[in-house]
Amino acid sequence: MKKLLFLSGKGGTGKTIIASSFIKLAKSENFADCDVEAPNLHLIYKKGQINSKPYYGLKIAKINADKCVNCGICYDNCRFGAIDLNDSNHQINPYKCEGCGVCGFVCPQGAIDFVDSISGSIDLYKDNYLFSTGSLKMGSGNSGLLVTEVKKQLDNHYEKITIIDGPPGIGCPVIASISGVDFVLLVSEPSYSGFSDLKRIIETINKFKIDFGVCINKYDLNIEISKEIKAYLNKQNYNFLGDISYSEKVSEIINNNEVVVDYDFVVGKEIKNIYLNTMALLDW
Repeated sequence: MKKLLFLSGKGGTGKTIIASSFIKLAKSENFADCDVEAPNLHLIYKKGQINSKPYYGLKIAKINADKCVNCGICYDNCRFGAIDLNDSNHQINPYKCEGCGVCGFVCPQGAIDFVDSISGSIDLYKDNYLFSTGSLKMGSGNSGLLVTEVKKQLDNHYEKITIIDGPPGIGCPVIASISGVDFVLLVSEPSYSGFSDLKRIIETINKFKIDFGVCINKYDLNIEISKEIKAYLNKQNYNFLGDISYSEKVSEIINNNEVVVDYDFVVGKEIKNIYLNTMALLDW
């Protein structure tokens, strides 16, 4: 069994489009969407029985009105501005509270408790496959912990190859996604921001000593930057897996919640080629 993770270093590179195609090509029976702040793989693979449960993140503050004397010390010390003053009464704004505990520490009346808060949901779709995903509520933190919970839902169910659509960036959710995988496929784009973020995510992956490869999506929108990316990869002896052309047909396909490789056109063929190159590196 192999675990293949898709990352991009930045959003909007087309990572999910390629990941959804790999799921179809590999006939994967287990896959996950770990982009919990903006999941979208479910738009294609949302079917079958669903098991959904709440995800509890950090505890947040709650003022006990029976004990509070409205002295304002908590208000003065909250660095996140999470305490509102309404009609001379202090109240916690749950969208701003980070659960840091300062308000409870400084309160002379012991009037602040910390309570469980639902930060999102964890979902598992069961059909002829297992599809694990999650969704973080707007403004909630702890996305890295939610990513871990999403991956845990596939524990003891791994067969052949598990494909994970990861989050953008290089932060905690990405670190949680990388843990335990066998190979990372990086999807880049021919822009200077895309090139810069590609270097950052490569630096992150190298700290884990995990093999990876790179493909460039919509490479023909800027041939010169695509050449720069490939020259960089060649100089560093990193695996380049292939180019994907720009096509307006891709937008039409994904707007219909369908998989690109189900269509016989140039982009589908290019993704299939990248898939074969990736499987060769995975020795699968």
